[in-house]
Amino acid sequence: MKIVTEFPRKIVEFPDMGIVMPDGCRLSARVWMPADAADDPVPAILEHLPYRKRDGTIYRDQLTHPYFAGHGYASIRVDMRGNGDSEGLMDDEYSEQELQDACDVIAWAAAQPWCNGNVGMMGISWGGFNCLQVAAKQPAALKAVISLCSTVDRYADDIHYKGGCLLIENFGWASTMLSYSSRPPDPLLAGDNRWRDLWLTRLENQPFLAPLWLKHQHRDAYWKRGSICEDYPAIHAAVLSIGGWHDGYRNTISHLAANIEAPVKGIVGPWIHKYPHYATPEPRIGFLQEALRWWDRWLKDLDTGVEADPAYRAYVMDSVRPARWHPERPGRWVAESEWPSPNIKTQEVELMAEGNHAIVASPQNCGLAGGEYFPFTFGPELPGDQRPDDALSVCFDQPVLNEAIDIVGAPEVAVRVSADRRQANIAVRLCDVHPDGASELISYGVLNLTHRNSHEFPEALVPGEIVNARVVLDQCAYRVPAGHRLRVAISNSYWPMIWPSPEPVRLELSAATLMLPLRPLAPGDEVVFPAPVGATPWATETVRAANSERHVDRDEKTGMITLSIVDDFGEVRDLEHGLVHGSIARETWAIHPDNPLSALGKTHWTQTLSRNEWSVRTETFGEMRSDAQSFMVSARIEAYDGEKLVFERNFEEKIPRVLL
Repeated sequence: MKIVTEFPRKIVEFPDMGIVMPDGCRLSARVWMPADAADDPVPAILEHLPYRKRDGTIYRDQLTHPYFAGHGYASIRVDMRGNGDSEGLMDDEYSEQELQDACDVIAWAAAQPWCNGNVGMMGISWGGFNCLQVAAKQPAALKAVISLCSTVDRYADDIHYKGGCLLIENFGWASTMLSYSSRPPDPLLAGDNRWRDLWLTRLENQPFLAPLWLKHQHRDAYWKRGSICEDYPAIHAAVLSIGGWHDGYRNTISHLAANIEAPVKGIVGPWIHKYPHYATPEPRIGFLQEALRWWDRWLKDLDTGVEADPAYRAYVMDSVRPARWHPERPGRWVAESEWPSPNIKTQEVELMAEGNHAIVASPQNCGLAGGEYFPFTFGPELPGDQRPDDALSVCFDQPVLNEAIDIVGAPEVAVRVSADRRQANIAVRLCDVHPDGASELISYGVLNLTHRNSHEFPEALVPGEIVNARVVLDQCAYRVPAGHRLRVAISNSYWPMIWPSPEPVRLELSAATLMLPLRPLAPGDEVVFPAPVGATPWATETVRAANSERHVDRDEKTGMITLSIVDDFGEVRDLEHGLVHGSIARETWAIHPDNPLSALGKTHWTQTLSRNEWSVRTETFGEMRSDAQSFMVSARIEAYDGEKLVFERNFEEKIPRVLL
């Protein structure tokens, strides 16, 4: 990445600009803007997050926001209420209070003497979600958004449920947020006599969100609120949507490009859950330059040519050897002037003709080669060689390809299937099988078969009765070379991606058809992006180096199989304000191959903050189990001021299992 230090306009920074909400709650913002903005007003760009601007997103903030400011924008990074250095309390993700706060910040920014009245909103993940949801509320000053790694559907395509199946990440992310939001404001900003009171109040009111999310197991009003797919025309702001093939949110770009009526463009690269100017696998792109073109057009009314950009730009990845980490993915950029594209044709492949039969009865540990739902640690989180999972699945291997094919879009598999239980899950993986048998995951999809017709009104299966179902796999762009073959692998478990059915299930397939979206082969890049640049990086001193580990163990005495994860994010000292922060995440996912009710998830997070003689630490613990009737979740927070335990709180709840 090229570092840019000279900009058209001189920058000033405000590390703690207070923005007071109508109810008196003070939000803390870090703001960069041109030094002469009061004399020559500029548009504003808002990023509104719970992830702590002082020590959480500071690495990417330093690369990004000064760049926009130097090109004539007021770039505003706000800590949401109840997080970081802001006052108030948070009770859920994407609450009406959160969205209203964002609307109020937009109105505040537009009214400032240094602003020209136009505002954009951007963000990745949480920030990518809420900028779309805020856009649907149509605040008058909001003219454009850039949404990365986000979703249009909070139920069907987020970290909670997928295909009507309960994602393990539902519990995992609740544990993460419990830890993230347990930290205090910085005493240098909040004040030596005030930070502790704000912290203890925050801890006393801190929610553990897993029970709430588990109380909404179907697509009800809770999930519809904030799902912009419920009303695409509500989006009036121009939308640039960006995602990565190695991220969990790879479908949104297609949905937005195909459905919203406002100006919209989509870009999908080979990346994990990161901004694409520093993401991997490479190649990275000049995200800041692309973003600046977007802002200049919609916030400054300059002709930057973005309206003539292709509707959908995607990186078609070449086949590679399976590995838990890829620093780069060879391939090429393709471009479609409209989306859905008439250039992409669906080829139907009969996997199993009517009248044949195949029994699917996978062990509960099938899925351990699947990788993380949304990788973001630059570590061993990607899908590995699929052969261990293939061996536990029913596989339909296709003939060896005589010539390469480009798969671009969302593959689907239609099945006729019966089950011997009232509830059953099905997982479908599309794999690239190398000549030596190595199996690389291209895409996957899961479906709770009781949701085959509706996520809102599930229908229990009648044991032995054949039903029709369609499993939609995630969007992908992948070249399968000549000499390789496609494999469709079908299982009825996918651990630890989804929580298992309450009973062992036996599926009987009586027909299966693959719908494959094929695009004519691209000989090379059809579009070129500028090289990545960034502003001056964050100045830090490493106290403890980061490290990620994954281990799978089988207890030969009990038969339990355990995936152990340790993500040590390291510890660093900020060389400007001296704050030292560090964190460690530990997860354990265990199951017996023959017993779905043995499924167990445990989490343990440690967060540390210190400066000179001052130090605090929080420890959070979570656990999830289930029986045939209920989900049982528990959690605990411990907070330490120095070495003294100053707060402890336990959560425990049993939620009826209604996930038909």
